[in-house]
Amino acid sequence: MIRNDALDRLPVRHAVPELLTALEERGTAVLAAPPGTGKTTLVPLALAGLIGDGPRRRVLVAEPRRMAVRAAARRMAWLLGQEVGGAVGFSVRGERRAGPATRVEVVTTGVLLQRLQRDPELPGVDVVLLDECHERHLDADTAMAFLVDVRATVRPDLCLIAASATGDTRAWADLLTVLDSAGPAPVVRATGEGHGCRVLFAAPPPGVRPAHGTWVDPALLRHVAATVRLALDRHEGDLLCFLPGTGEIARTAGMLADLDVEVLQLHGRAPAAVQDAVLKGRGPGDARRVVLTTSVAESSLTVPGVRIVVDSGLAREPRTDHARGLGSLATVPVSVAVATQRTGRAGREGFGTVYRCWSEIDDARQARFPSPEIRVADLTAFALRAACWGDPDAAGLALLDTPPAGAMAAARSVLTAIGAVGEDGRVSERGVRMSRIGVHPRLARALLDGAPEVGARRAAEVVALLSEEPPRVYGDDLAAAWRAARRGGDGYGARWKAEARRLERSAAEADPGSGTGTGIGGGASGGAARADDAVAGLVTALAFPERVARAREGSGFLMVSGTGAALAEGSALREASWLAVAVADRTAQNATARVRLAAVVDEDVARAAAGHLSSSGEEVHWEDGDVVARSVSRLGAVELAVRPLREDADPGLVRAALLDGLGREGLGLLRWSREASELRQRLGFLHRVLGAPWPDVADGPLLDRAEEWLEPELSRARRRADLGRLDAGQALGRLLPWATGEAARLDELAPERIEVPSGSRIRVDYGGEQPVLAVKLQEMFGLAETPRVAGVPVLVHLLSPAGRPAAVTADLASFWRSGYPSVRAELRGRYPKHPWPEDPGAAQPTRHTSARLRRG
Repeated sequence: MIRNDALDRLPVRHAVPELLTALEERGTAVLAAPPGTGKTTLVPLALAGLIGDGPRRRVLVAEPRRMAVRAAARRMAWLLGQEVGGAVGFSVRGERRAGPATRVEVVTTGVLLQRLQRDPELPGVDVVLLDECHERHLDADTAMAFLVDVRATVRPDLCLIAASATGDTRAWADLLTVLDSAGPAPVVRATGEGHGCRVLFAAPPPGVRPAHGTWVDPALLRHVAATVRLALDRHEGDLLCFLPGTGEIARTAGMLADLDVEVLQLHGRAPAAVQDAVLKGRGPGDARRVVLTTSVAESSLTVPGVRIVVDSGLAREPRTDHARGLGSLATVPVSVAVATQRTGRAGREGFGTVYRCWSEIDDARQARFPSPEIRVADLTAFALRAACWGDPDAAGLALLDTPPAGAMAAARSVLTAIGAVGEDGRVSERGVRMSRIGVHPRLARALLDGAPEVGARRAAEVVALLSEEPPRVYGDDLAAAWRAARRGGDGYGARWKAEARRLERSAAEADPGSGTGTGIGGGASGGAARADDAVAGLVTALAFPERVARAREGSGFLMVSGTGAALAEGSALREASWLAVAVADRTAQNATARVRLAAVVDEDVARAAAGHLSSSGEEVHWEDGDVVARSVSRLGAVELAVRPLREDADPGLVRAALLDGLGREGLGLLRWSREASELRQRLGFLHRVLGAPWPDVADGPLLDRAEEWLEPELSRARRRADLGRLDAGQALGRLLPWATGEAARLDELAPERIEVPSGSRIRVDYGGEQPVLAVKLQEMFGLAETPRVAGVPVLVHLLSPAGRPAAVTADLASFWRSGYPSVRAELRGRYPKHPWPEDPGAAQPTRHTSARLRRG
């Protein structure tokens, strides 16, 4: 019996006629309905003709999460007075409850993608409603792109609806424009927000530090727990508290253990019994409930009895280091859209209250929407789907955001390495088989190639462990986690067994005999005798060959990708020589990745799995101040064997290493005599004043022209000491402009010495911006004009008889007129034995005392 009273309370019912008209006229629409209005439950029933007077259709509803799929199907079946599996059914990976009478089927977006790739026409389906589009999950974006393509090419009768609570409806309307002449898809808006709610801000105390990586300040969690206590004291009803992850849920639950309430922990890995208990609600006389949840409860779920929401203001988003092939989670402030979704949970069944654990000032700074997953996630699975769809570059897909070029290049590299696509990016037959297994392409490769080695069942069991990371309490040893999952007794174990059975069937359907195998152990018969540890290591190494890691001296491991890896204190894996790392993350602040899950392997398995990364050859480089030459065998960044090379190292590599050393440590590695340094200064002066053809002798230009002035000595050098014997002055002479004849004018344009009136030949210093002539004052008597070099007046440093500076001038005539009298008055008393004539212009220049002058 249809529960019309419950349906009549859903505000979205007023928008249904407009939505049906839009589909009748255009075939596409965007449904914008605030949280709690019934878009996920009432609208599909109306579209299918199960309520109201609309035509009978078969409707496919795609949700981003498995929990939401089950909850939505259960809710719609309840509204019809039926059980799930009748008119309303659902399908998630590994489980389907639907039959011939099913008119509304709720599926995950992943299941929808699998169906589209098996048969793009979606036979028997009349309407596809893609729910929660605003969350911008990659699977949802991909599914919509494929659906738009299907409608434009093979199924113009297929109706498409993008449903969103808080998203950018205009963007979705433009995206659903299938024919150019049609214009944007109609936007249908539902008014009302359930029963409404009041929003209060509960800013944390001063000093709470921002979250980074997966770290959250314990002070914030204490504040959230205190806010939960305050809200329970002030308001009636159950409470839903949003936290970023399972770790924060567990810690907050511990802080609330003394309350006289039932504390439930809801997340994607929660046992089915817990999920069912949360969604069922509490019975008469039961204690009030506090549900601590991650983002899984943001949308498409009604948690019965909830009147209060406490929002920590944080969420977890995936991040991918494409260069290292490592993923991580980033804790970020929630967007306006996410905060609105969470707020809507409080007003589902009555007027509610929301406590936001941040300030109103921070509220004004929030981003409007969450980061689209396509911008930050690993795109390997997306790239394989696009290749299977016939668009390897995804250039023709209707996507709101273009996939980043770097992420797509990294994805194609992985797909090429595992044989899923060819060098041209086109999908191979093997890639098609991988895409149909329903796991990440890396794991599909491990299943296909591992099954011939260890048997389909055991390969499937390990891949099932890798596809959904086991609970942290299982530890970081994958083989031990495998044994714990086999024992069962928890929700994860049950899900793991079901997924392992599904993967075993998928391996058989995909014909694992066509897998390439690894050539280790003689196939499945030999693999049957392998211990669990060896099987876990082999399959993991096949999935993540660049994460094979060898122990380093001291502590830690080095992956063949070049990234360091560290195990937790007390890990049973710390004594291993080699590991195959299944799960690791590296935050932006750390150079070393943290190993979350790994298996022991031996060197043979490591070499076979990562064989495409192996190399050997000479390595010559500058290290610790000298040339180091070695013959090295490598597995990626891991050195397997090293042999020092002496005189037989490749001369070209040695030469390159010496140039690198010069670049790092400077031209001071050469032998610079006084004459060589002065020649460089003279050439530098001429280049500044006259330019070409006089060479630039700064470090950079000299290194750039090393072949011109350091040869042939450079090619004969083998080590640092050889550079130290290389005469830099002789080598610099090769850069003089001999071809033009200008080299012969070097001493004319920039003389090493200048003869002064006394007859002395004084050295010129070209080290500064202006040439300097440091000469005793008496030796310049009688010289009115300042000496010049290359047309530039020298800066004359006039010295006392003791060689100390007395005056500096670039205009001798002016100095004799105005500067000399004061200098004479000062120095004649200090040096009475030296001549100090009143008229220096008529005096005899000398470097001697007055008495010596009189003696002639």
